[in-house]
Parts: sequence; C-alpha cells; structure tokens
Amino acid sequence: MIEVDNVHKSFGETKVLKGISTVFEQGKTNLVIGQSGSGKTVLMKSLLGLIEPEEGTISYDGQFYWDLSIAERRDLRQDMGMVFQGSALFDSMTVEENVRFPMEMFTKNSMAEMQDRVDFVLERVNLVDAHKKYPSEISGGMQKRVAIARAIVMNPKYLFCDEPNSGLDPKTAILIDNLIQEITKEYNITTIINTHDMNSVMEIGEKIIFLKNGFKEWEGTNKEIFKTDNEAVTNFVYSSELFKKVRQMYIEERN
Repeated sequence: MIEVDNVHKSFGETKVLKGISTVFEQGKTNLVIGQSGSGKTVLMKSLLGLIEPEEGTISYDGQFYWDLSIAERRDLRQDMGMVFQGSALFDSMTVEENVRFPMEMFTKNSMAEMQDRVDFVLERVNLVDAHKKYPSEISGGMQKRVAIARAIVMNPKYLFCDEPNSGLDPKTAILIDNLIQEITKEYNITTIINTHDMNSVMEIGEKIIFLKNGFKEWEGTNKEIFKTDNEAVTNFVYSSELFKKVRQMYIEERN
C-alpha cells in the first residue's frame, strides 16, 4: 500500500500537484487518469522517489521515503518495478538478457539462479520461446510482455506502469491489461498505472484517481465512474459517443 498525503509540487512558478491525497491499495490495479498536463507524470515520478515534493508525505507500507537513509531508499527502490511507455528494452540485448539485467545490477545471485528466475517470469508472461530473440524481432505486444517480465523479475512490492497500452492494437491492449491485473493479484502487488486508455479504465480500474489541473478531482472504481455526476470526469471519460452509449446502457440496466 502507498499512502499519499497532501502532496504539493511546483516547478518555478508553476504548481503541478496541489494537495494530492489518496491511498493506492495493495493487490489492486490503481489507475491514474487525466488530460495531458494534469500532473499524472509528476505524481508517478514522486511515487518513484525521483522528485521530492515541497509539502506532504508519501509512505510505502508505513515507510516515509524521504525520512529513509540513502541505503534504505536503495533497498526500497529494489521493491519497485517499472513498465515504461515505450517498453525501454535494450536493442542490443536479447529478451532474456533484458529481463536478467536488473538482477545483474542489484543482486549477487549466481548465473544459474538468475536464469531460473528469468525462465520463470518469461513463462509467466507467456513468452517461452523468445529468450534468444532481440526486441526488433518480436511484436510490440511481446515487447510489452518482456517489459512486464523485467519489471517483476525482482519480485517487487510495487509495480508502476506508464501508458502500458501505448501503440498497441485493442486486442493486444486487453491482453496486457489482463496480464497486469493477474500478476497484481497473484503476487499481491500495489500496482499504479498511468493511462489514457478508457478500455483499461472500464476493464481493470479497481481504483481510479482522476487528476485535473494538479488537483485530485475524483476517485472511485470502474463501476462508480459510470454513476458519477462530476462533469469534469464525464467530459473526460465519455468524450466519445461509444462510451456515452456504454454509460447509458449501464444506468438503464440498474434502474
């Protein structure tokens, strides 16, 4: 669980985060949504410990990040996995080398131990025959699965995903969503996902935080978002006719 309490962050005269408070729950997919410039990226960087807020606190299962020593922060960072928007795989490394990289950097495990773990996580993301392939030799969806495998290879407590469905076709995006949710529940991870994908919101939004102009405008579940009267949320989520129809159908079914 990650608790955020009254977090403020500015860059010069520009206030980006304005008193954000929320709880990202363990074992759930927590989604952060909002328009570009709403503060999503700065919030995620703050959660990752890359940016220090001017006010407020962020705690990880009771540990306040900025109260920790340098060594303790390093240990905490090893409990964090990250799936980047563009997968961020090393082109010159094979799939298994990409996945093994964090262990080579941060552990003293033997090559056999590392290989066992690589084999395990690649099987978990349904990539059993891709070990020796390079990123350029596999599809975008497979690259995302490699990125997820690399993010969980250190058995993290916290998983951060930045636009994990970016550039994927709808069918593949659903597979990635389902995989992230399955892994979150299977390993009881606290997962935070920045996304613009409304399909993700509807499918795996167990907790949703909506940011607008640096404020937390709304929070709830993918069921509650259908029922909200918050105009900013409805304008954002139901900007397309398709989602307007979905919401109306949902409301009619429950009346």
